Parts: sequence; structure tokens; C-alpha cells
Amino acid sequence: MKITSSAISLNVADPTASAEFLKRHYGFSEDMSADGFVSLSRPDAGFNVVFLRTGLATFKPESAKGRADGLLVVFAVDDIDAEYERLLKEGVQMTTPIETEEWGERYFQVADPNGVVIQLVQWMTEPDVVE
Repeated sequence: MKITSSAISLNVADPTASAEFLKRHYGFSEDMSADGFVSLSRPDAGFNVVFLRTGLATFKPESAKGRADGLLVVFAVDDIDAEYERLLKEGVQMTTPIETEEWGERYFQVADPNGVVIQLVQWMTEPDVVE
């Protein structure tokens, strides 16, 4: 198998609101859109983020409609503290204030207008690799 690209698709009530949030605060660009659908990318993200409106007849599987329980969209960054301050200055409400886990992960979380949790993270120490 050869993977040619990657995306995460999120089922939300208002795809445009979520897309505008990622464009405004995280520098994503809109690649394509239609009624109930927006696809976004960044050259350095490694995957596209797609928002699909809840209730679209074309959304499959039926059992996943409107559900993203426990999902975090995570982006690793070079300077977590600078990103935290930048987003605060932009008026973004923090869901989880910045903190550092004992294993070296420094992170914070925000929620977009649809409640999608976006986490920025920086590894302060290299994580242990289990072989």
C-alpha cells in the first residue's frame, strides 16, 4: 500500500465556523468547499482537516454521525509558549491552560465554535521509545 495523502474528517453542526477558526488562528487554507463540506490544509500539517455538516445524507457510516467523542486534533509546534501567548492575544478562550506533563509534553487546548478540541504540544524532552 502507498498512502498518497491523509485527512481527518469531523462531523460538526457548522463546518464554516470551524473552518474559519482554523484559518484565522492556525493559518490553514481552504482547498475546496461545498454545501456542508470544507477541506483545509497547511503545507506543514501532514494532513487535511475536513469539516462535514452533521446530518449530511452522504456521511458514512451512519453510526458515526454527529459523534467525535474524545477526539483531539493535535499539532506539534516549535514554541508552545509563544503560540499560547499569540492565541490569548487573539482572544481565543483556553479550554485547558498550558501545562507540562511529567513525561515532557507541554501543551494547551482550545475548542473551536463547534466544540472540536485543538491541542498544541511541544515535547520538552524526547519521549522514551519502546521497542
